[in-house]
Amino acid sequence: MATLSEIRSLLGEPRFNWSDPAPWTALEQELGVEFPSDFHEIVDAYGSIEINGQLYLKHPAAHLLHDLGTLVRRDLDLWREEDMAEFLPSPVGANPGELVPVATATTGEAVFLRVPDDPSSPWRVVVQEFDSPAWTLYEMTFSEWLLDYLKGRDVTLCSRHRAPEGPFWEFLP
Repeated sequence: MATLSEIRSLLGEPRFNWSDPAPWTALEQELGVEFPSDFHEIVDAYGSIEINGQLYLKHPAAHLLHDLGTLVRRDLDLWREEDMAEFLPSPVGANPGELVPVATATTGEAVFLRVPDDPSSPWRVVVQEFDSPAWTLYEMTFSEWLLDYLKGRDVTLCSRHRAPEGPFWEFLP
């Protein structure tokens, strides 16, 4: 699994550095699932941000204008609609094998974490291209997927042309 220090070496120093578990606990109790620790760690470090002018990550703290809970609830409703469900490899939700929406992109992609079938198995990443029926399952953790994205590798979202000088981030307004 990729580490926060590897991500920090490419993305730069985080300035959010959240330490109160309450927002995560409340959201996880509401959804009935515990997010993977690498996702927690990255989002706690950086907060609600836009990476490379493309990828939106959101923190669950409800006082933020851009919070993860609002994104997850809105996208669960969207992807449960009959005409949208066919564009994903499995249903959205918090049960084993289902997909939890966790990020979006200005270029039209939705990023999901796939709940493991077995609690000891790792979470995986699914990226859906909103402007087409295509989706891709990445057999990697969120931190591994994000590290590949930051390195400019093709993980459905491609950042090379968006960050020619290297990865960057800014807080969401």
